[in-house]
Amino acid sequence: MVKIISETISDKPNGPVAAALLGGGIGAAVFGLITLFSELSESFGQALNWYNPVGPLSGKSILGIAAYFIAWAVLHSVWKGKEVNNFNSISTIALVLLAVGLLGTFPPVWHLFISE
Repeated sequence: MVKIISETISDKPNGPVAAALLGGGIGAAVFGLITLFSELSESFGQALNWYNPVGPLSGKSILGIAAYFIAWAVLHSVWKGKEVNNFNSISTIALVLLAVGLLGTFPPVWHLFISE
């Protein structure tokens, strides 16, 4: 005899999902800002060259990924098993942070801050 356990979506807390979503936004924003700053400061860009065949992209990507995992781990430990009431606000903040991260990786945005 098989016992079927049914859970609805509302039975599961949304805290872990909110933590992953916001952590992703934070990681993307860190990656974009690091990319922007490395273009503004040549010395900062060279400091991110942790592996010569890849160049500064190695430091940028490692720091962005580290920011995601740290933010996700901290937020997950805070919101584990909890229902986050302001999930819409968290989603909006995560999307804004993602947009900041994406904008920071495009050269036309860099040129707005670089005086030639």
